[in-house]
Amino acid sequence: MSATVTLRRLAMPLVRPFRTSKGEETVRDVLVASWTEDGVTGWAESAADAEPIYFPEYIDGVRGAIEQVLLPLVAGVSGVLTTGALRRSFAGVPGNQLARGLLETAVLDAELRRHQMPFVDFLCSVRRPIRVGVSVGIPGDLDTLLAWVAGYLEDGYRRVKLKIAPGWDLAPVRAVREAFGDDLPLQVDANQAYTPADIPLLSRLDEFGLVLIEQPFARHELLGHAKLAARHGTPVCLDESVLSLDDAMTAIRLGAADVINIKPSRVGGYVTARQIHDVCLANGVPVFCGGTLETAVGRAANLALATLPGFTLPGDISATSRYYAADIGPSFELDADGCLTPPSGPGFGVEVDLDAVDEFTVESTTLSL
Repeated sequence: MSATVTLRRLAMPLVRPFRTSKGEETVRDVLVASWTEDGVTGWAESAADAEPIYFPEYIDGVRGAIEQVLLPLVAGVSGVLTTGALRRSFAGVPGNQLARGLLETAVLDAELRRHQMPFVDFLCSVRRPIRVGVSVGIPGDLDTLLAWVAGYLEDGYRRVKLKIAPGWDLAPVRAVREAFGDDLPLQVDANQAYTPADIPLLSRLDEFGLVLIEQPFARHELLGHAKLAARHGTPVCLDESVLSLDDAMTAIRLGAADVINIKPSRVGGYVTARQIHDVCLANGVPVFCGGTLETAVGRAANLALATLPGFTLPGDISATSRYYAADIGPSFELDADGCLTPPSGPGFGVEVDLDAVDEFTVESTTLSL
């Protein structure tokens, strides 16, 4: 095998600060990888942050795992590396989902491009428009929140997700519900900001007819989530708790998840994301495709994944202009029905703008095998 992998750290300015219970971003710090072999290049991006805020892994750790552990494992593979061969090589590596997923996704994109196969076809799915929602960060006051939501509804979004945190929960949800009516599909995301002791408080959200409440408790608090779900009030969605197929199956067995948010980067790539989708579909657990402020590369792949039948809820994929004035690939914007459609080209279908990549790159490392 003769291949090169380039890891690039990009600084992508956001059109609006994005604040959650974990902090605020004005510039997206994003790690992208390109895998070049046999004259074909595949691209991928990671959900890792600069620090281990949402996930146990972080950007420097992901780069270190790829350079020091994962690449040596595939260096001895003969012939052109396939996704299957890569997954077999990584079978003995515990954890490191973000690192494994980044490399696997770049190899998958290259493999599909080599065979001129769109990702939707690889999934045995059908290319179609995907209903998407918008995730609204925590602003400084209610008036700003209402102005933001009004603007997103005017843009064509059909579902709104509010980030919440202790002290910013009942009031913003009530304000949005009163301002925009009961017919607006509305959900909330706590990003692990509460504890099971807050179940009485969170139960008060039931009156607002929410689609779901996402990840209210810490990642390991599956029993707490199960207790909240057992009330049969607002459906409980798990996000950060699901880092693997085993996590998803355990959550379902415990009754801790009425809904699961599938973020491919978080679970180790799109093959595992497909497996989680299949398990959820078999158990009657609806899923949606989560987002981490992706560039065009991740947005295109997520849209293709969301064509699978279990993705019955609008995803957190959103239009490019929701986050970026300039991207590293083509812009994805809502159609008249509030939908986005995955590209039709081979692989993930994105032609990456190398000049834009260079403009946003703050660090770059190229390794040869």
